[in-house]
Formats: sequence, structure tokens, C-alpha cells
Amino acid sequence: MRRPSLTRAIAAVYWRFTRWSAVDTRFPDRPGIVIGAPHTSNWDFVHMLALAWKHQAPIRWLGKHTLFTGWKGPVMRRLGGIPVDRGNPYRVVEDVLAEVAAGRVFHLVITPDGTRSAKGPWKSGFYRIARDANLPVTLGFIDRTTMTIGIGPTLDLTGDVAADMDVIRAFYADKSGHDPSKRREPRLANERRAGGPASPVG
Repeated sequence: MRRPSLTRAIAAVYWRFTRWSAVDTRFPDRPGIVIGAPHTSNWDFVHMLALAWKHQAPIRWLGKHTLFTGWKGPVMRRLGGIPVDRGNPYRVVEDVLAEVAAGRVFHLVITPDGTRSAKGPWKSGFYRIARDANLPVTLGFIDRTTMTIGIGPTLDLTGDVAADMDVIRAFYADKSGHDPSKRREPRLANERRAGGPASPVG
């Protein structure tokens, strides 16, 4: 009989005692981008790890490079973190594409509304990465209304940014996030511009 891993055991304890429930949907069997939204609290990171560990999903995630300084660096990398300098958004996308090409990414978790604020558009880096690397996008969610966390549908982006974002908006329309007051609508700053997003993360 196969013994459960340490991370799965930790996740089992977490889901037993938390007030939140994990919707019993699994991560896709193929590599791709996983959107974590609405991103409204630092608790989202804990929920994300607990959900991934529950399903033993090999995830990576993007974090500010300052999170990887000193003793925190090895810990964050062990948890799947990829340090990025958000002051250079084009370099962020190129670095992630290099990780994907090297086979070091299976499920890459990205929070397009990453400032935990109710203001501003979503950042479009997830869209360019998915299109450039030919990866599907899976819609992960947190919803305080139902106290649920889970994995939604997986989409193959068409290149019609506005149409793709309409599908994403429809899915997240009733998802409130951990802190509903900080939820922002899934909308890119330039999604109506023909030919796709002009900026990888803005």
C-alpha cells in the first residue's frame, strides 16, 4: 500500500480543521497556467499550497524577488517559487518561458490581479505566456460566499483576447475571493486592442 506523502498529510490536516472546503476537482494532466483569483489576501498562498498538496500537483508560482533573499530563498524555492523582478515586466515573461522550455514548470500559478487591491486591471502576462508557450489556462478560484476553493475549467486561448476574457469574466463573476472588498473584475487594460495584449504584464 502506498504511503501518503508528507505534503499530502499536511494538506489533510489543513482541510480537516479549516472552515474552507476544497472543491473536489483535480489539476489537469497536462502542463499549463493556473490562474489564482480573485487574489485578495496573503491567505491565498496558504490555500493554494494546501489545494496543490491535496492533489499532489507539481506547481510553481511567481514571487517578488525580495521574498527570496537570505534564509527565505531556499524555503520559497522548495515550495515552488520562481523569483521575478516586477520592475522589468518583459524580463518576467521571458524568464518564465525559459523555465517552461526547460521543463521546470508543470502547473504555473499566476495571480493576474496580484496587488491584492480592488483597483486596476488584471496584468496580462499570463495571456502572453500561455500563447507563446502554447499552454492551456486553468481557472483556479477562491470564493468566500460558498467558502470554497478549487479548480475550474481549462481553456485553450484563441488569440481573440476580448472573447477569451469574456469567458474568464463569466466564470469569476460569482467568485468573491478571500476578501470580497478587494475583488477586481477580470479585465486587461488593452484587451479590446486587435492582435492581443501589447504589454506582457500591464
